[in-house]
Amino acid sequence: MKDIHKLLREISQLSTTIETNYPELYRSLDENPMTIPTNDHMHVDKKIMQEYLESLKQLLSHHVEMHKNK
Repeated sequence: MKDIHKLLREISQLSTTIETNYPELYRSLDENPMTIPTNDHMHVDKKIMQEYLESLKQLLSHHVEMHKNK
């Protein structure tokens, strides 16, 4: 399994790519500090980060596929 720092770096890079090249998609991510949970017992591990990275990749892939003919 990937190191957590590598996952965070990949998530950051992919998010930046989406923000820069697909602003319409980035707006739909609805990621901002107001939506980040602040639970004291929240646990984020490598598995959760890997799943999030994969979901971003799938979202981008789907978006590109849906708009490539336009």
